[in-house]
Amino acid sequence: MRGPELVVTNFNRNFTGVSATAAAVVRLQQQRREMVLAGVALPGCPPPLSRRQAVAAARRAPTGRPFQIWHVRRNPEMQLALYVRDILRRPIRIVFTSAAQRRHSAWPRFLISRMDAVIATTEEAARHVPNVRAVVPHGVDTTRFHPADDRAAAWKASGRGGRRAIACIGRIRPEKGTDLFIEAALRVLPAHPDVTALVIGRATAGHRAFLAALRARVAEAGLAGRVLFPGEIPPEELPALLRGLTALVALPRYEGYGMTPLEAMASGVPVIASDTGHFRAFLGSAEAGFIVPPEDPAEAARWLSALLEEPALVEEIGRNGVARVRARFGIEREVAGIDAVYEDIWAEG
Repeated sequence: MRGPELVVTNFNRNFTGVSATAAAVVRLQQQRREMVLAGVALPGCPPPLSRRQAVAAARRAPTGRPFQIWHVRRNPEMQLALYVRDILRRPIRIVFTSAAQRRHSAWPRFLISRMDAVIATTEEAARHVPNVRAVVPHGVDTTRFHPADDRAAAWKASGRGGRRAIACIGRIRPEKGTDLFIEAALRVLPAHPDVTALVIGRATAGHRAFLAALRARVAEAGLAGRVLFPGEIPPEELPALLRGLTALVALPRYEGYGMTPLEAMASGVPVIASDTGHFRAFLGSAEAGFIVPPEDPAEAARWLSALLEEPALVEEIGRNGVARVRARFGIEREVAGIDAVYEDIWAEG
C-alpha cells in the first residue's frame, strides 16, 4: 500500500505558537492534497497517525510522486525524519520551517543542514539557516479570527469582569516580557476602573517563581481583582476571547515571529508590540497598532492610555488591522507559498 504524498509532524504535547501555525496550515492543506498528521493531535485537523504508523506509511513512494514529503518544525521531528530517510532509506524528502531570528545552537544547526529544503518565515530568519528555498510568512485563518459585531458584547460574554479588557498572550517568562505587560497595565488601570487585564498563558516549572513575583507585584498595587491570570485558554476558545479585547500587548524581549499580534489584528484588535519578532512588518506605519522600544513599559502604557481614552481610535486601528491581515497575512498565502516549495522539490525528482 502506498502512503500519502505529505506527512506533517507535530511531536509537542503542549499547544505552542509552532503548534498554532502548523494547525492553521494543516486545516487548509487537508482540503487540497493527500496528507496525514503524525504525532500529537491539533485542533481542527485530521486524527494523527502514531510515529510508528507514519514510518510505516513511508515504505513506498506515493502514487504519482517520486517520494513523500515530511514537513517538520522541531528538533525531534527532524531527527525522526532523518532516521526514516537516511537509515531506513525510505523515499522521503524533508522540509523544515524556520522562524528563529538568531543563530541556532550546534545540534539544531546540524539537523537543519541535513534538510532537503528550508522555508524561512522572514528574511532575517533566512539569514541564519542554509538550504532556504523560500521566505513564506506565517498566515492567519481569517475565518476563525475575525472582528466582533459588538466588541463590548463580545467581552461581556467572556464573563471575566469589567467593561473592557487588555491582554498579553504567551508563555509566562522573562523572554516573553510578561513582567513588562504587568508594569504597563499597573500604570493605566487606576485611571480606567472599567478595564480588566488578562495574562493568558502558563508558567513552566522553571518560571513559577517568576509568576509568583508577578502576582505579588499586582497584589502590592491593590489590583489583584483586575489583573487576572487564567492560565492557558483552549485553542478553540481563543478567537472569541480575542474579539472582545480593546488591545493586545506583546512586549517580548525576543521573538522569532509571533502569531498573537496577527490573530489580534485579524480580530479587529489594536496591537502594542515591542520592536522584535516580525511585529514592525505586521503593523506597518502605525496602521494597526504601535511599536515601542524593548524594555519600555512606560511607552506601552502611553499608547494603552491613548486607546482606552479614544474609542474611535480603537475602531479605526482595528479596521486597519483587519484589512492589513487579509491583504498580506492570510493563511491562503502561506499555504500557497509552502505548496510551491513542495512542487519544486517533487519536480526535481
